[in-house]
This record gives sequence, structure tokens and C-alpha cells, in this order.
Amino acid sequence: MRLENVVWACRDPHALGRFWAAALDAEVLVESDDQLEARVLLGADVFLDVCFGPPSDPPRGFQRLHLDLRGGRAQDAVVRRLLSLGARRADIGQGDVPWVVLADPAGNAFCVMEDRAAYATGTGPVAALPLDSADPDRDAVFWAAITGWVPTTDDPHALQHPAGAGPLLELCPEPEPRRTPSVLHLDVRPDPADVAASPTAPLDLVRDLGGSVVEQPAAGLPWTVCADPSGNAVCVLGVRPPT
Repeated sequence: MRLENVVWACRDPHALGRFWAAALDAEVLVESDDQLEARVLLGADVFLDVCFGPPSDPPRGFQRLHLDLRGGRAQDAVVRRLLSLGARRADIGQGDVPWVVLADPAGNAFCVMEDRAAYATGTGPVAALPLDSADPDRDAVFWAAITGWVPTTDDPHALQHPAGAGPLLELCPEPEPRRTPSVLHLDVRPDPADVAASPTAPLDLVRDLGGSVVEQPAAGLPWTVCADPSGNAVCVLGVRPPT
């Protein structure tokens, strides 16, 4: 399987999607009545899609997943650009920290990071995807298996595409247990060969690693809603048809 999408549940997919597409210099792939999807190219056959769609009343509560954008030595310029696109400064109790916390037009917090060696090369516009975890050791094994990403040399709880391109997926100790759905979640897509060998292989893998199947696909929807061992939502997509 591969990590393919970061998904926002939002009331206005077009407005929020256009903000993030501009923020990430992403190419808009799909724009319809109720969704927008854009692609961040990170290297040869390495990409991350950002997707925006219903429900019309997205969940509210503590964000368990957010984006850390690469700022580095250009942090101030990156912040100014994001503010000009419609972001605003946000206080989530961060105190005196070297990163800058902003909120997107829908109020979702994200960060613009300071200069860090871990983000120096290869990450692209998104430095990291921090995800709350009740047990980072356990969940790093889960996410490595269902994404194909590998631990970085500096942090066993930080995973990256094996090509060394794209953001880090960081498993972070949770400040509180999951109680409500998160506005953001991740999607993974199975390898066609794995599904050909066993149609149930992707969901079997989720269960074998301590995750769960939450909701089988509704009519016409090509994904299955699952959860990692900490309860974070992850959708297992259908195999992409040949082009």
C-alpha cells in the first residue's frame, strides 16, 4: 500500500481547497460540486494528494493530525505569503516556540517550521504530518506497514517515503485520548498485485497490526473506513483502475 491522500472534511471544499492548493503550489486535478483534489509533486512517482469534501458539518475537537509546512530560513516570508492567501495567526497554547502557528480559512491549525536538519532536503512544501498516537512505537509499525514508508535514521517514530522524498509522518504522543473524529485523515491505496493475490489482504493487514475496520464502503464509494490502533481514521482506497 502507499500513502496517497491527506483529506479535509469541510463545509466549503472549493474555498479551502483553493487555499491549500495555492499554499502548497499544488496542481488541481478534480473540482466538482462537492469536492476538490490537488496534487503536490515530490519526485519521480512520488506525490501527495490533498482532498477536500463533505461532510457539510465537519467534526470539531482537538486536531489529531495537522500539517507542518517547511519554513526554514524563509520562515518569515512563508508566513507572510500564507497570510496573504487567507491564513491567520492562531494561539493554541503553544507559548514561546520557534515555529509559527497559523489557521487556514476553515480554522484548522497548522505550523510553519523553523530551520531543522530533518527538513533540510527532500520534504517539499510539507515538512511533516504529525499524528497523535497513544503508543508511538506500536503505531510506527502499523503506519510503516500500510504505507510502505520507512523510519528515518534520526527518529524511529518518523517515517518517510523510501525514496527520501516528501514529508515525514511523525507519530507523536497524544495529549489526550481520541474522543471525536478528526477534521483531517489519511488515505492509503493498495498495490494491485496484493489485491490480486488476496482481495482481503489490505483489510487483513490493518486488523493484524491492531487496527480495525470501522465502516464498509457505502454504495458507489470506493473506500473502506478503518482506524489505526490509536483510533485515528484511515481510509483504504480501492485499487486504481489502469489508465
